[in-house]
Amino acid sequence: MQLYRLIPIVLALSLAGCQTATDGLSTSAAPAEVTGPAAGAIAGDMAGRFAEQAGSTTTPIKLHKDTSEFSVALEAALKGWGFAIVTDDKSASVKDAPKPVELAYSIAALDGQVLARLSTDTMELGRAYSVSNGVATPASPLSLMKRN
Repeated sequence: MQLYRLIPIVLALSLAGCQTATDGLSTSAAPAEVTGPAAGAIAGDMAGRFAEQAGSTTTPIKLHKDTSEFSVALEAALKGWGFAIVTDDKSASVKDAPKPVELAYSIAALDGQVLARLSTDTMELGRAYSVSNGVATPASPLSLMKRN
């Protein structure tokens, strides 16, 4: 049997499993159980870490508007760090305006903790939080992934 003929097939199949789609960001979502001070604490911490990694605050941030307390707190926290927030496409029509960076977020409850994630086309930030009596505290180090 000629095994050398199987090597390209095995190699192609093994590499095919390593690909991920990067065509867009996931939709933003926050569960109902992250409310009040906990939502504000998580949003404030994640906005601060995002500001550290983003560097410049001159590029506007495009957020998908929803009515969750986390969404409202995240928008306020990003504004507090100096970011301009865009929630519609009207600003894109302004001549010479910088293109907004789309920021997606997700919050998920898992094993008694809350996992928070902020994503853009060039980076993702994630962190786990412990929520007790409406107070959120970081339960893990910040996870950072940068893309080219």
